[in-house]
Amino acid sequence: MTPDTARHPRAFVAPLVSTLLTLPAAAVAFFLVGLSPMACDSCGDAASDRFDASYDVAFPAFGFGLLVVLAVLVAAWGLPWQRRHAAARVWFAVAAPAAVVLDFIVFHGLVDWP
Repeated sequence: MTPDTARHPRAFVAPLVSTLLTLPAAAVAFFLVGLSPMACDSCGDAASDRFDASYDVAFPAFGFGLLVVLAVLVAAWGLPWQRRHAAARVWFAVAAPAAVVLDFIVFHGLVDWP
């Protein structure tokens, strides 16, 4: 067995830390996205219509972004636990919580806030 194909003894650490960061961050982001329609409770009709139209686009985009986050997290866990995949595993593990932040930023940019 070559050193690259040997099992990495701590291969689970990066995906585990990423999971412990990503899942709560995604839950908080989803909570804030769910509360955002209340930002326009006291808006007039025109502002409310603009907000609703933009929210109807932004919310599904946010949901798709969370599916991408989940796919990245699954990729971090799913790579073979060999030394040659250590760098890719760490990159996927770092990308998952960063993707949650990026997803929330994209949502915030898509919404026409009052």
